[in-house]
Amino acid sequence: MEAVLGLARVAAEACQAEGPEEALWCITRAIPALLGDPAAAGYPRAFREAAPAVTGAAVAFMLTPGGRHHLITAPVNFLPEQHHELVDIGLGHPGEVARTRLPMLLRDTTLHASFVKILQTFRAGSSMFAPLLWRGDYLGVLICANAARNTFGERDLVAHRAFGALAAACWVAQGGPAWMASLDLTGLPVRSTGT
Repeated sequence: MEAVLGLARVAAEACQAEGPEEALWCITRAIPALLGDPAAAGYPRAFREAAPAVTGAAVAFMLTPGGRHHLITAPVNFLPEQHHELVDIGLGHPGEVARTRLPMLLRDTTLHASFVKILQTFRAGSSMFAPLLWRGDYLGVLICANAARNTFGERDLVAHRAFGALAAACWVAQGGPAWMASLDLTGLPVRSTGT
């Protein structure tokens, strides 16, 4: 029920936003607190590394014109220098979502040998990915991550997909494609490998 109430509040805030990235920030700021099991951090061996100061993060990876990259958009708890970083379209699980257009749930990232660390503030132990689709077109992917393993489950993924649908609608309604086309991407840093 908390996720439904959060969705209603976030939708109202996003409709009042001043632009496409601001609308996405309404969503990415909210979902780390709304989704997942907060008790997961207390489970044995919850963290892949020492428990970080910040354990939740969210972001929208938006498809750039030409389709070669995702642009890190509306990041929450990413390093400041990662804001508007370009990420190769095929890198990691965001790349898999771009290819398949299907949502993904990684309950425990240690069980996925193909997991690539793109977020630089902590190593995700659990993460979710929802494709942002509009009339069949791929716009990007909404990502929510937590440092603790087994934070997210199937119910969280369902709610995350609802936030993803909201993000896609807000992106289009707020002129996201035109905003993206107006950006000069030539001088932005490019991430082609994970760490």
